[in-house]
Amino acid sequence: MGAWDAAVLLLWVWDYARLPHPAEIIVRRVWRHPVAFGTASAVSIEFEDLGRLSILVSLVDEVPAALVQRPPERTLRVPSGDKGSAGYEVFPRERGDLHLGRLFFRYQSSLRVAERWASADLSQTIRVYPNLEEARRQMLYLIRTRQVALERRLRRHRGQGRDFESLREYRPGDPWRDICWTATARRSRPVTREYQAERSQTVWIVIDAGRLLRARIFGPSKLDYAVNAALSLAQVSLYSGDKVGLLAYGRRIQQQLPPGRGPAHLRAILERLAMVRSEPSEANHVRAAETLLGRQSRRSLVVWLTDISETPALPEVIESAMQMASRHLVLFGVIQQPELLDVAASSPATAVEMYRHIAAQEMLDRRQVLLERLRQRGVLALEFEAARISPALVNQYLDIKERSLL
Repeated sequence: MGAWDAAVLLLWVWDYARLPHPAEIIVRRVWRHPVAFGTASAVSIEFEDLGRLSILVSLVDEVPAALVQRPPERTLRVPSGDKGSAGYEVFPRERGDLHLGRLFFRYQSSLRVAERWASADLSQTIRVYPNLEEARRQMLYLIRTRQVALERRLRRHRGQGRDFESLREYRPGDPWRDICWTATARRSRPVTREYQAERSQTVWIVIDAGRLLRARIFGPSKLDYAVNAALSLAQVSLYSGDKVGLLAYGRRIQQQLPPGRGPAHLRAILERLAMVRSEPSEANHVRAAETLLGRQSRRSLVVWLTDISETPALPEVIESAMQMASRHLVLFGVIQQPELLDVAASSPATAVEMYRHIAAQEMLDRRQVLLERLRQRGVLALEFEAARISPALVNQYLDIKERSLL
C-alpha cells in the first residue's frame, strides 16, 4: 500500500509539473452584441493556452444576479498553443451599469490526476440598455405604414399646418388670408399658398421614476415599460424630423437632455434611458414641471409617462400637468394595472372578496375622474396597456402630427 501511495504521489507531482502556469493562460470575456433589458445576450469566455499541454478547464464566472439566476459554469478543452471558448447567455432584469467580477477556473491534463486552481481578473462594468429589439420592431412596422411614409417621404397634407409648401391658382372656398398678392399681381389672376404640417417641432419625453412606477406587470416594472416606450417614441420622432428632449425624475432630476436630432442624439437618449432607476419614494412632480417650463419656452409636445397616486386630494402630478398644459400640448399617459382590472371585473363570493371588489372599483373610478379632469383642461390623458404601450404611444404621436395639434 505504501508503494502504491508513493507511485500515485509521484504521478500527481509529474502531472502537476506538466500543467501550464496560470500566467501562460490568457482569458478573455467577449460580448457578442450590446446588452439590452429583457433580451438574451450571448457571452463568450475565451481561453488561450501558451503552454505545451492541452488542458481541460472548468470555469465559474462572477456575474451579478441581475443578469443570471445563478453563476454560469462551463467546461471546455483548450489545445496546447491554441484557443478554446465556452459561451453562456445573460437575461438582464435591470437597466443601468452592472459590475462583473473575476473568473474562477480549474484545469487538468488529459490524465486528470492533478488539478490546478486559478482566477483571472476580468472585472468590468457593462451598461444594460433599454429593449433595443422592441424599438427596432416598432420602427420596421411603422416604416411600412402610411404614417411614417407621410413624415419621411414628405407626403403633403395641404391645408394643414403653417409651413409653406407651394403655390397654386385660387379656388372658390380658399381662405383669403392665404392669397399671395405678389404672385397674384405678376400673373394677373388670384394665386393662393398651400401649407403642410410643420416638420421641425419639439417633443419632450418626461418619465416618472418614483415609487408608483415600481409596480411589476408580468415581470418588468411599469418604469421598464415606460422606458421602452420612450425609446420607441424617440426613434420615430427623430426619424420624422422632430427634435426630442428627455427628462427623467424621482425626488430629484435623474436625467435630462436638451432637444436635438440626428443619430448621435438618439445614442445620447439611449445612454440616458439606460441609467433611469426607480426610487422608493414619491416623485417630485412639481420640480419636474418647473424644470421643463424653465427650459422650454416655445410650445411643444410633452409626453408625460407617469401614474396617479391614491389620495383624496388632487395629486401633484395632475396639478403639474394642468400647469404645463397652459403653454404646451401635454400627452399624459398612465399604465393600467391588470390585477386591479381583474379584481374589479370578478364576481365576489365571500365578504373579503366583496370588499376587495369594491375597493378596486373605487380606485378605477377615481383614476377615470382624474383623467377626465385633465381632458377638460386640454390634456390628452390616456391609459395604456403595458404590453401595448409602445405602439399605442407612437400612434398617438403620429395622430397629433397628422392633425397638426401643435
